[in-house]
Amino acid sequence: MTTVRTALVIGGGIAGPVTALALRRAGITATVHEAYPGTADGIGGTLALAPNGVAALGAVDADEAVTATATPIRRTAMAVGRRRMDLPTLADAPPLRVVHRADLHRVLHDRAVAEGIAFEYGRRLVDVHETGTGITAHFTDGSTASADILVGADGIRSTVRTLIDPAAPGPRFTGLLGFEAVARHRVDAEPGTMTFAFGRRGYYLYWPEPGGGTRWGVNLPRERPMSLVEARAVPAQEWLRTLRDTYGDDDPGGELMRTSTADGLQVVGALQIMPPVPHWHRGRMVLVGDAAHAPSNSSGQGASLAIESALQLARCLRDLPDVPTAFAAFERLRRDRVEKVAARAARINHAKAPGPVARAVLPLLLPLLARTVMDPEKTVAVEQRYRIDFDAPVTADPALR
Repeated sequence: MTTVRTALVIGGGIAGPVTALALRRAGITATVHEAYPGTADGIGGTLALAPNGVAALGAVDADEAVTATATPIRRTAMAVGRRRMDLPTLADAPPLRVVHRADLHRVLHDRAVAEGIAFEYGRRLVDVHETGTGITAHFTDGSTASADILVGADGIRSTVRTLIDPAAPGPRFTGLLGFEAVARHRVDAEPGTMTFAFGRRGYYLYWPEPGGGTRWGVNLPRERPMSLVEARAVPAQEWLRTLRDTYGDDDPGGELMRTSTADGLQVVGALQIMPPVPHWHRGRMVLVGDAAHAPSNSSGQGASLAIESALQLARCLRDLPDVPTAFAAFERLRRDRVEKVAARAARINHAKAPGPVARAVLPLLLPLLARTVMDPEKTVAVEQRYRIDFDAPVTADPALR
């Protein structure tokens, strides 16, 4: 195994706490440094955890606590206008789980704290100084912290990514803005059913909310990207008017928008993806999660891939003889998988805003699509059945896992 005994984890969102927990199980003490002044209570919309992501959480003893706060999605359907069709599912797969980002963050944070992992808040990274035996992080408040390695779990706008490679690409706008709310309107669908709907002017999805009403999310087409700060600077009532204009003629989109309130509108902001990142590591720095690979939300795999990467990084540091070998093996184990997921999600994005001709023929094609390109055995089976044996040893041999 490596001589790594300590780690600085930059970023306290989803990937950060899981990375610290996984490293602890590999015999490495990690401290999480978060730029924001406190925990992410109440921040963020709903995200999906695929079966592979829930399984990965089991390695850090967080799966049961997460599923307890999540809503299981056991059925999916597609709707184009009034035409609706149930979609096939993987018969042997556990359900998809939808969970509020703040709830997921709280569970992971509490799990990490319970295991003695320290969190430092208000620590925004600006620079690093590396030696042959360690690395020191410098923060905007003038403080420093040192360890054997530094892990960038600092999201899609990662500072660590830029420190590893100043020429690294940044996130790309998908042409969609995200919004979410719970409507008073109750849709005619069984609990645990998520419907993907193609409206006249935009894509949306919805499912019955436990406790009443319907939770919905929309991908609003927009030519110009907006930062989250910019999007939230627009009054929620103005956004709601835009959403009602866009989806008002759709069924049930119109009722969902009309029975939602501005106070309950969650502005998710621009939906972004990461293009392939050429360099995941340099020296004693390495990236995990969205900092290295952020597929479109269409994948339903973003959080799950981040959790998987945390486990694989810890395994490699546990089993391989030095930092360069461990980081290289980690990238080998992850890059092909995450880039395939990202490519699949990109294809879905192109279908979210069909033109009038495509929209007219789409209802006629639904049965054929369900048997071919929407067949889960051909699309998501490999992704969702993927499991990491955390206890299995890692080898540096590229031909082996």
